[in-house]
This record gives sequence, C-alpha cells and structure tokens, in this order.
Amino acid sequence: MTRPDYQEEIHELNLAWLMLAQRMLQSDRETALLRLGISKKFADYLVGLSAAKLVRMAGNPLLIPCFRFDDEQLARLMAGEGRDASASALHAAILAARRTAEEVAQG
Repeated sequence: MTRPDYQEEIHELNLAWLMLAQRMLQSDRETALLRLGISKKFADYLVGLSAAKLVRMAGNPLLIPCFRFDDEQLARLMAGEGRDASASALHAAILAARRTAEEVAQG
C-alpha cells in the first residue's frame, strides 16, 4: 500500500500563499500583518523575495502557511457556528486579533 506524499499539492499551496502574502503586504502592510499572523521581520523578508526564490521556497516539502490557533472555540466561530453567524465571524476576528497582539508583545 503506497501513501501519497502530496508534494505537488503542498508546492501549489505554498506558492499561492507566498504570492498572496507578498501582494497583501505591498498593498496594505498593517492589515496584511494581522490577517497573515506573521511578524514584521518575516514580512520584510517575504516582500524582498524574488520570484525565483518564492518558487524555490514553495518547493519545500513542509507547508509554509500554518494555523495561528489551535482553539476549538475560535475554529467554531470562524465556521459560523453559534447563535448568529455574522456575530460569530466578528467575535472570531476579535479573538484572532487579540492573540496576534499577545504574540507580538511576547516576542
């Protein structure tokens, strides 16, 4: 029984995320930092990458984007579960922003 390695899918996902991150950072840096959940240093690095380096980085067998949380409550809110789906999305955004601010303050 062979196990799939998902290398092609990982490469495509990594490249799409890197290109999106670069565009977001170039367009509206502060909003991008919040939405991407990345540090300012990493943002500076990403913005400076050439297309060739983006492709090389995307070819890494590890997923570059990662979840910024492992909180089931936050995941449920982001999925729209709760009494009011629109209020759940707003609550999730507030919780995610708070966590990003806490991470920045810590390091």
